[in-house]
Amino acid sequence: QIIDYTHGRDRTYFDGGEDPVRHIDFTYPYDAALRRALLDGARAVEDLSVIEDGCYGAMEGPRLETAAEIRRLAQDGCTVVGLSGMPEAVLARELDLAYATLAVVVNPAAGTAGAPIDVDAMPASIERGMESARAVIAQALSAASAAG
Repeated sequence: QIIDYTHGRDRTYFDGGEDPVRHIDFTYPYDAALRRALLDGARAVEDLSVIEDGCYGAMEGPRLETAAEIRRLAQDGCTVVGLSGMPEAVLARELDLAYATLAVVVNPAAGTAGAPIDVDAMPASIERGMESARAVIAQALSAASAAG
């Protein structure tokens, strides 16, 4: 699931201008088959922590969240917070494109680690996370290729 806390971003291709308003069902924002393939790929990667049933809180950015915002997001049911994911999920759905999130956690949420976030450590953390993401995608593609 996903909760959108962003603002000021283009959120639709069908805003009633040249393209008439188009309503979409967004009850389950991620494509089930793609999500399953990514989860299977993640399970095949050794020593990888995987959260299967979470809720992504999409924040505006580029600044990171305050400790109070993180507490509110947790109360809202968010298990991971990021600065992307919306409106991408909606735009993909509008175009009938399969979409799922493979999130990389790069820092503890504000106020949860007992110390300020080390922004200088984030690039190395991102690179480590991206290595894992590439491994997940490779596993998912390998399984899809083997299945035919």
